[in-house]
Amino acid sequence: MEILISYYQPDKQTFFEKFNKAWLNKYFTVEPIDKYVLEHPEEAILRDGGEILFAAYDGVIVGTVALKRVSEEVMELTKMAVDESYHGLGIGKALCAHAIEKARELGVKKLVLYSQSILQSALAIYRKYGFYNVPVDNPKYKRADVMMELVL
Repeated sequence: MEILISYYQPDKQTFFEKFNKAWLNKYFTVEPIDKYVLEHPEEAILRDGGEILFAAYDGVIVGTVALKRVSEEVMELTKMAVDESYHGLGIGKALCAHAIEKARELGVKKLVLYSQSILQSALAIYRKYGFYNVPVDNPKYKRADVMMELVL
């Protein structure tokens, strides 16, 4: 089966919201910042030059990730989520790799991300693609106890 990556269209917003709320509710809670970003991605991510990517597997949208602009040279890799029934198929890796490539195309110098130490599968993916831990700086999320960077 092939993993196909596509970009945000308004009819895909529900997948962005559903996949992310599923993992947030499983491990943590949906914080106000999450609710805003997931319900209003055009305002929260796209308006400032960000991107939202989607992964389709066998023609079904099964995952998503966003690149949120922090500054001219920095973007945040955020809201990566894969439908639980499609875990272990390389979808998170494909999303991460495509997001990094898209950030390079956009001329970004650095990617940052916030995560949580219990999310070992996600952290392993980030490390595989060269992200490294840095001190947590002004986390946007109460759950964030890990911050990572990737210099592009």
